[in-house]
Amino acid sequence: MNPEVYGKYEIIDAHSHIFPEKIADTATDSIGQFYGIPMNNRGFSEKLIEAGSRIGVKKYLVCSTATTPRQTSNINTYIAGECGKHSCFYGFGTTHADSSDLEADIDQILSLGLHGVKLHPDFQKFNADSPEAFRIYELMEGRLPLLIHCGDARYDYSAPERIKRIHDNFPKLKILAAHLGGYQQWDAAEKVLPGLENVRFDVSSSLAFLTPERAAGIIRKYGIENCFFGSDFPMWSHEDELMRFLKLGFTEKENQMILADNFKEFLELR
Repeated sequence: MNPEVYGKYEIIDAHSHIFPEKIADTATDSIGQFYGIPMNNRGFSEKLIEAGSRIGVKKYLVCSTATTPRQTSNINTYIAGECGKHSCFYGFGTTHADSSDLEADIDQILSLGLHGVKLHPDFQKFNADSPEAFRIYELMEGRLPLLIHCGDARYDYSAPERIKRIHDNFPKLKILAAHLGGYQQWDAAEKVLPGLENVRFDVSSSLAFLTPERAAGIIRKYGIENCFFGSDFPMWSHEDELMRFLKLGFTEKENQMILADNFKEFLELR
């Protein structure tokens, strides 16, 4: 990449994953096996900061997913602890549709000062619009934004149509629909997700699979103001993802909106 690019933009990574260092290798390998994609890095905080610094990332949304309800409290405590160590982190907690005390989970996330909730229905094996999931959104609406994994050709848990149903039932819930609203299901996402109030999108794990023209068209359909840059660390190289993004052909102003400004507005950051 042309060195002149570095420092040209303020950059926020709006989608990254971290794990305790002692399990980072295992967790990272597990993600790679789930998707059949070689992992780019080891998924812990210091490696994230090191990787992001190569393109000048200043802030990161960090999260992890509870694959079983019993993991929830420890993950939330871990994410909050990492945010305490690293002022560049904005942490999202997690919960699980099978949790025996969803209210306690959400209260913990709020008490820890975390900024939102991350759910991954495909990992967690529940339908994103199930009655159990709706209980989570009821507790979150007007209190915490939701970052939700969207789409997978192999599963139906997080299909774009389910994301639309979440919005339709909880119109005041702020939703960040990952992977341009539908990993491997971009055609379906483009049909049902544009124009939904309070729904935003990140470009993570999308640009490697779409032509620049196709990706830019989807982003314009959603609205430049509704899209964020994200790496999906440790899956992809920050340098490669920025290079792919800058090939989309947006103006410098539009680039800056997607790279940082839109995310700051979403989380009401100053």
